[in-house]
Amino acid sequence: MLVTLVAARDAALRRTGSVGVSGLPRLTVYAADQTHSTFFKACRLAGFDPAHIRSIPTGPETDYGLDPAKLLEVMQADVDAGLVPTYICAMVGTTSSNAVDPAGAVADVAATFNAWVHVDSAYAGSACICPEFRHHLDGVERVDSISMSPHKWLLTCLDCTCLYVRDAHRLSDSLETNPEYLKDDATDSGEVTDLKDMQVGVGRRFRGLKLWMVMRSYGTAKLQEHIRSDVAMAKMFEEFVRADDRFEIVVPRNFALVCFRIKANGFMTEEDADEANRVLMDTSTRPARRTLRTPWSATGFII
Repeated sequence: MLVTLVAARDAALRRTGSVGVSGLPRLTVYAADQTHSTFFKACRLAGFDPAHIRSIPTGPETDYGLDPAKLLEVMQADVDAGLVPTYICAMVGTTSSNAVDPAGAVADVAATFNAWVHVDSAYAGSACICPEFRHHLDGVERVDSISMSPHKWLLTCLDCTCLYVRDAHRLSDSLETNPEYLKDDATDSGEVTDLKDMQVGVGRRFRGLKLWMVMRSYGTAKLQEHIRSDVAMAKMFEEFVRADDRFEIVVPRNFALVCFRIKANGFMTEEDADEANRVLMDTSTRPARRTLRTPWSATGFII
């Protein structure tokens, strides 16, 4: 993600005629409030002003996905204020709620401002090897980059992340280095892809090998079976929760994450329910019994 932010930053600076990085304080970036914290950290590393990192509120009306209308409103307000919309991070399967931002609609909004669109599908991208989940990527052909992490759900050891970029030259334009001691005939010929010009470091581990081994060992059918098995277990758990009047499902289950909570009732206030959920999470995530995810808060304390 960081390298795409750098590429988008430099493209925006060139587009606006900035002298060096003098225009950097005007650049703005956007994401829904459900977006992983890695995005906000990467923005700071890329030099974006924290005051111009927009976290757009979401709610149950969009199942906590990014609302394109709100995105357009915020971006237009920034333009009216003399700022330069530069980058949008859309999520497919957020960490807290598995929310899905509409990639196609986000790309349509971005095109109005010539902003870079990155799709972060670190977790749920693996599910899209199954045809029944691919609709979550509708419109992805119009984005600038997309990433997924096979170490999250595709049986691959940490760390392994795949990054697809529409135009690799936009990365190398920002990240290329060409000292004498790194020159070679193959790179100079233009016939090979020199990955040092698409990343922060010069060298890299052979991460692709372990993914290749997983794909060769399991094959498409077995990997799909793995994904579907996890989803089936989540669906079964979701049905158990729905059948118990003490609990409620907070957001629809898109993949294999179930967000639920003990709900308030005539004998329990919202504050009491929040405390009961904290106790449930604490007792269920003690060492050797870690089964529940970190909680998040929307309408209350949610597991």
